[in-house]
Amino acid sequence: LLILLILLAAGYAGLSWHFLAHWRGAASWQRQPVREHSLLGLLLLLHAAMLAVPVMQEGGVRLGVGSVLSLLSWLMLLIFWTGSYFARMEGLQIFLVPLAAIGVLMAEVLPIPHTLYAVDNPAFMLHLLVSLMAYSLFAIGALLAILMLWQERALHHKRFALARQMPPLLVLENLMFQTLGTGFILLTLSLISGVFFAEEVFGKAVPLSHKVVFGVLSWLVFGGLLVGRKLHGWRGRLAIRWTLAGFALLLFGYIGSKVVLEFVLHRA
Repeated sequence: LLILLILLAAGYAGLSWHFLAHWRGAASWQRQPVREHSLLGLLLLLHAAMLAVPVMQEGGVRLGVGSVLSLLSWLMLLIFWTGSYFARMEGLQIFLVPLAAIGVLMAEVLPIPHTLYAVDNPAFMLHLLVSLMAYSLFAIGALLAILMLWQERALHHKRFALARQMPPLLVLENLMFQTLGTGFILLTLSLISGVFFAEEVFGKAVPLSHKVVFGVLSWLVFGGLLVGRKLHGWRGRLAIRWTLAGFALLLFGYIGSKVVLEFVLHRA
């Protein structure tokens, strides 16, 4: 497992350096998209093995901050890798690959919680998968919003070499809303399964915690954005602000709550 960890961290680090060097215009070598895509696919397989080994050994999952970050980064990178076959998603890799490297290391460095969730509970596993997919899609939507800001700034300052490395603004915006729309559906299912079917999912009623409150608030923000887009054609800076605000609420609600529980209150 240690060898696998070293290979994975080194692969992610090397690929991050490669992408960042080209992004900054400091690379003296040509990009080879087919080889990059193949290498990224191999790293995703290694990462999946790293995630699967503890589950197979213990028969369950431990949802600590480190393991969740590792799993989310893998899911986001998998969505990018798969989506690259169907849409131009250039630019996202400069965020996602370094994030995956950090996630892998955090899973090994941060404390592992004592609570073990059995994988033979279909309701819980479905809720977990839907929730993580929703968080991953919203995170990608937030990164697309940041890319829109960079593209806009690059064009404004006539940095056309940088601008050409990213998809056009309209493509980024459409991709962002498609991502947010899918994420909103999954977040809706996650909230319904977590609140109304808590007995089947967790074996007990879910209290009205700040995680639930932040989740509902983020749902309202993303829902408002999608309605505004549909009825009033919201776009540009307004859409970016709503996207980042909704993701911030989601981030505080889940990752923030786990950080407080594990590192402040010392509870799983």
